[in-house]
Amino acid sequence: MDPKEVKSDLVLILDYGSQYTHLITRRIRALSVFSLCISGTSPLKSITDLNPRVVILSGGPHSVHTPDSPTFPDGFVEWASSNGVFVLGICYGLQLIVQRLGGEVRVGEKQEYGRMDIEVEKSCGLFGSKSVGHKQVVWMSHGDEVAKLPDGFEVVARSQQGSVAAIENSLRRFYGLQYHPEVTHSPEGMETLRSFLFDVCRVNAGWKMEDVLDEEIKVINDTVEPDEHVICALSGGVDSTVAATLVHKAIGDRLHCVFVDNGLLRYKERERVMETFQRDLHLPVTCVDATEQFLNKLKGVVDPEVKRKIIGKEFISIFDAFAHDLEQKLGRKPVYLVQGTLYPDVIESCPPPGSGRTHSHTIKSHHNVGGLPKDMKLKLIEPLKLLFKDEVRQLGRILNVPEAFLKRHPFPGPGLAVRVLGDVTQENALDILREVDEIFIQSIKDAGLYDIIWQAFAVFLPVRSVGVQGDQRTHSHVVALRAVTSQDGMTADWYYFEHKFLDDVARKICNSVRGVNRVVQDITSKPPSTIEWE
Repeated sequence: MDPKEVKSDLVLILDYGSQYTHLITRRIRALSVFSLCISGTSPLKSITDLNPRVVILSGGPHSVHTPDSPTFPDGFVEWASSNGVFVLGICYGLQLIVQRLGGEVRVGEKQEYGRMDIEVEKSCGLFGSKSVGHKQVVWMSHGDEVAKLPDGFEVVARSQQGSVAAIENSLRRFYGLQYHPEVTHSPEGMETLRSFLFDVCRVNAGWKMEDVLDEEIKVINDTVEPDEHVICALSGGVDSTVAATLVHKAIGDRLHCVFVDNGLLRYKERERVMETFQRDLHLPVTCVDATEQFLNKLKGVVDPEVKRKIIGKEFISIFDAFAHDLEQKLGRKPVYLVQGTLYPDVIESCPPPGSGRTHSHTIKSHHNVGGLPKDMKLKLIEPLKLLFKDEVRQLGRILNVPEAFLKRHPFPGPGLAVRVLGDVTQENALDILREVDEIFIQSIKDAGLYDIIWQAFAVFLPVRSVGVQGDQRTHSHVVALRAVTSQDGMTADWYYFEHKFLDDVARKICNSVRGVNRVVQDITSKPPSTIEWE
């Protein structure tokens, strides 16, 4: 997707490491405005080439007083001013604006974290029709504070403690908020973003999934020559299914899909997925049974990052072999490999589009983006890599992908390898986990909860516990149940089941799955945890 072809003004977010940065992107897209996130330390050319209408400087954990603290490139202020670009600084971003434009930031005498009241001091575009004296609750998270504003700036809101909460210089088109409008803890934050984009910046809202589809098809057709063939890695999940359907719409029978049974799939996943591909989607799919190949490579491996790297490498070797077989059949070599990589995959794997993300930590490598060998023979096509999960589902509906497919819970690329903690080949762990997971998911469906929950699954723990089954002492395995609600997978809350539901599920598991005598529930949100255990 070429940002310059999108029928919307671009809002570009420069990321300085805030855990909420991705939420800014999501909130802006929810207003039908296209937004992208790149590193806050990107070169000026990377910013100017995207030709944004608005640039937002995100928050971050840093202090402008630290010698190596990240900042926007030299020449950014002059470029923005001379090109009519609007700039909004959020938290750390506000402090950058103040410091770089000649003001003063100091360590706050009273640090502000959590919910705080702010009061509008001056009528301004940031707060729309809100009059002077209007109070609202916002989410603060800062230790430094503004001591002196640069020339031409005004304070337009203060916190209940008297600290600067919002500033503006309307002539230079620079604005700042010392709080996070993008989080739900700032109830009027979305209204503030709307006022800023539409009333102040006069942004054109034209971000629609129909346009995304048209643009992606155009990009694919411009990329893939008329005589070139493409392989698509189908997992049976939402992402790869939508990606395959989109590419198939673009190039037809020059797409060749392959579904790999790596021995790490869910209960009867292979049979169910292949039936749906053939019956509902009418996609030409070859199934490759690589169970032995994957499990042999994973034997004895306990480190989750190593697991992911191994699995990514094995997938690519299979696709290379599949490409070789196709070459013998077609008389020409397939050139591209399609993957259903999403924007959260890219963000978490670091770096995001724009590269050079040096001020945030890699959480985990995704097999889509973290396990690809440098000498891979196939070029990548990732038509969904700038989209979030709910956007992919919207795109799938436009492509007439069956609703049952679109509503499937996310399933990790490495499969059950990251849900068996430790060596996946030991103690019949995979078969035990499949049975437990099937009972859990079917119980959720029977209770009418499947569509409410973002993701649910079971985890095989590398511990045994003492129990009593059939009047005999047992020393058996422990499994954990995890269910979360989320919008895009970047943050998540654990789902609160009724006690009777958990009681029934635990009884079913212990009575039906040989080798399990204890069931626990994971009640941790993201952050601090990730959704998957590994």
